[in-house]
Amino acid sequence: QVQLVESGGGLVQSGGSLRLSCAASGIIFSINTMGWYRQAPGKQRELVAAITSSGRTNYADSVKGRFTISRDNAKSTVSLQMNSLKPEDTAVYYCNTKSTWGQGTQVTVSS
Repeated sequence: QVQLVESGGGLVQSGGSLRLSCAASGIIFSINTMGWYRQAPGKQRELVAAITSSGRTNYADSVKGRFTISRDNAKSTVSLQMNSLKPEDTAVYYCNTKSTWGQGTQVTVSS
């Protein structure tokens, strides 16, 4: 059974930083593309960043230059370093691979 468990969310002031982590189990982690999505109240879930098995990354335009996705295949974890956070980054952030989602972690950025 595939499981994804996120951690690292919280409350931060505008301009601050947070680091999210996602621990995966039940999969051959190294061969899977991993992604971070977010969903703000009243909005659709959207892709924030993704990283392929070879380490290729892509980002939503809104987070380019501020967020960095990385993976540690030895630990089966994927991380999202978020810098220069803005109030519009406030959302529940979800880790994803294929059809499996984590439970989500709340990120709140105050102005």
